[in-house]
Amino acid sequence: MLQPKGRIETKLGELNIQLEAAPKPSGNYVPYIMVPPLIYLSGVTPKENGVLKYKGKIGQDLMKEEGYQAARQCIINQLGTLRSALGDLDRIVSIVKLEGFINAASDFHELPYVLNGASDLLVEVFGSAGVHARSAIGAASLPGGAAVEVELIVRYE
Repeated sequence: MLQPKGRIETKLGELNIQLEAAPKPSGNYVPYIMVPPLIYLSGVTPKENGVLKYKGKIGQDLMKEEGYQAARQCIINQLGTLRSALGDLDRIVSIVKLEGFINAASDFHELPYVLNGASDLLVEVFGSAGVHARSAIGAASLPGGAAVEVELIVRYE
């Protein structure tokens, strides 16, 4: 028998977003740590089906719009991690903090635009509970040459 979909899973379906299982760590760490009522998520890159979809420097190898999509893909991956950790995305009370690392050319300064790809999707999925504090940080390089890496802190019940 099929389980009824929760509000958040229904919203993801409307957005044609299918979540994958939590990505496997590429080092000696875990994908998340639960410290009730918070869950701290390790950084993830914009992989799809285990393959890095956006690679290179924003403003050099990739346009800012591609960076936006890379940040969005990172959040889709984080939602998969949250579902694995919590079992039900409806348990999420609020997105507390988002930290985004952008592999940017030295003269690229539109970091907030790129990270809006993550922020916009969180608000679209969670409404006012998706509004969060955040930091957009330029980086000289990221794991595997990824364009973006995103960490989250989430409050759950």
